[in-house]
Amino acid sequence: MALSATSTAPLILYPSSSSSSPPPISISYSTPLSSHRNIAKNTHFNTSVTSRKRNHSFICRAAEYKFPDPIPEFADAETEKFRTHLIKKLSKKDMFGESVEEVVGICTEIFNDFLHTEYGGPGTLLVIPFIDMADTLNERGLPGGPQAARAAVKWAQDHVDKDWKEWTRI
Repeated sequence: MALSATSTAPLILYPSSSSSSPPPISISYSTPLSSHRNIAKNTHFNTSVTSRKRNHSFICRAAEYKFPDPIPEFADAETEKFRTHLIKKLSKKDMFGESVEEVVGICTEIFNDFLHTEYGGPGTLLVIPFIDMADTLNERGLPGGPQAARAAVKWAQDHVDKDWKEWTRI
């Protein structure tokens, strides 16, 4: 049977002959210009997947969570660890030459600003400061912007959240 634009007869789709198939799906069709609301209201799926209830309070609790403010003392201590590591790591690479101190200085300044203004514990370590590091080094014509940023983000991922947990442990 062909359905016309004004047909209200339901369209029923039957599963293949396999006995493990889900029950038939019944779809009512009103007009091609139906709103999404009408289509959704007139569509009936007889499956257990769509009939599960969702716990919406979980979503609300997550949206209400506030991260702690940055801790200046933590930021200072972590910046010093970061600087020490980056000097040691980048000094091993020939590509930086005599620019190592300047590269590390720029990366450290950006990281320090981030820790003092944005970082509020696990879940707040962003990629933006590391992109800024690479961009700033490239804009100033310094060598190894991507490599320095990669070394910085690797260290931060391995240490910052863990150090924060130790710092704030009661």
